[in-house]
Amino acid sequence: MPASVRSAGRAPAPATPAPTLTSVTTLPAETDAARTDPLAHDAPLPGATVRQAVQRVTRRATVFTGRASRSELWWVVLLNALVWLGAGALTVVAARIGDAIRPSRSSDLGLSPGPVLGVLIVLALLTLYVLVTLVPLFAVSARRLHDANLPAWWLLLAVVPGLGALALLVLLALPSNPAGARFDRASTERAPVEGPAST
Repeated sequence: MPASVRSAGRAPAPATPAPTLTSVTTLPAETDAARTDPLAHDAPLPGATVRQAVQRVTRRATVFTGRASRSELWWVVLLNALVWLGAGALTVVAARIGDAIRPSRSSDLGLSPGPVLGVLIVLALLTLYVLVTLVPLFAVSARRLHDANLPAWWLLLAVVPGLGALALLVLLALPSNPAGARFDRASTERAPVEGPAST
């Protein structure tokens, strides 16, 4: 039987995958180090899943050294946005339920206490949530800036009225830069200072 007929029944050889943006912008050693211990390493974890991103942000909630990949930051930002949307919907529901419970009573301002109480409870819970997540969000944002080889001081753009927050979003979306390794804990530790030699 000719070779062309024999090979016609076989499946074609799988094509080699095309390089992705992650494989181009991340050094293989960094990726391997982050994959072997994805929760306790200064190297970013490209392509982090939602669970990995939340675990890394939670376990490194107050760590401002090291780096974080874009996926680590943006998964957490997305989850925060969903919590805020849920809180907004819950505020509307709490106001409607409170209005249905006590529709006849009104204060001097024309507001019934039922909806106000429901909204205040939701706002109190949301304030507690913000207080719990504020420092971890700043920490992962600082590490994300480090991954783009920028100092964390750029986070101060968030307080600039107008375009400051937009400029910060652009900086947080920058791709990884291998030179950002200078912000890792090992590279920021200084050698002990030796005093004058005694004779």
